[in-house]
Amino acid sequence: MFQKFKTFIQKKEEVQRDWLLYDATGQVLGRLATEIAGKLIGKDKVTYTPNVDSGDYVVLLNAEKIEVTRNKATKKIYSWNTGFPGGLRQRSFDEMMAKNPEKLIKHAVKNMLPKNRLRAERLNRLKIIVGNDNPYQGMIKAK
Repeated sequence: MFQKFKTFIQKKEEVQRDWLLYDATGQVLGRLATEIAGKLIGKDKVTYTPNVDSGDYVVLLNAEKIEVTRNKATKKIYSWNTGFPGGLRQRSFDEMMAKNPEKLIKHAVKNMLPKNRLRAERLNRLKIIVGNDNPYQGMIKAK
C-alpha cells in the first residue's frame, strides 16, 4: 500500500570530487567566501550527507583583486595575540591585502565553515593563487 523509501547516505568511498575555478576580480569578500564554503562542504550536491566530507576542490585566481563594501578597507581590523606579554597585533584590511591576500581570504572562508573535525580537511582543498597563473590547469575540467 505504502512505498518505503530509503534515505540515501553517502559513504566515504563513493565521494567524487570536481575541481572548480573562481576568479576573485571585483568580487565582494564575504559573498565569495560563503559561496566557496558551500562548495567545499558539498552542500550543492544531491548526494550531500552531513557527516561525510563530499565537497569539491576550489581554485581561486586573482586573490589580490578582491574587494570589500563601503569603508571596510580602512576600518576593518584583524587582531591576534602572539602569546607573549604585550603581544597584541593588529592590521587593517588594506595592510593585510598588501602583505598576504591569500591569508585574508583563507581566514574568511575558514570562519564560514562549520567548526567541526572536517574543517581542516575541507580548508586544505582550497587553493588560493595571487595573479592569473594557474598551476592546477590540468585538473580542472573545461566547461
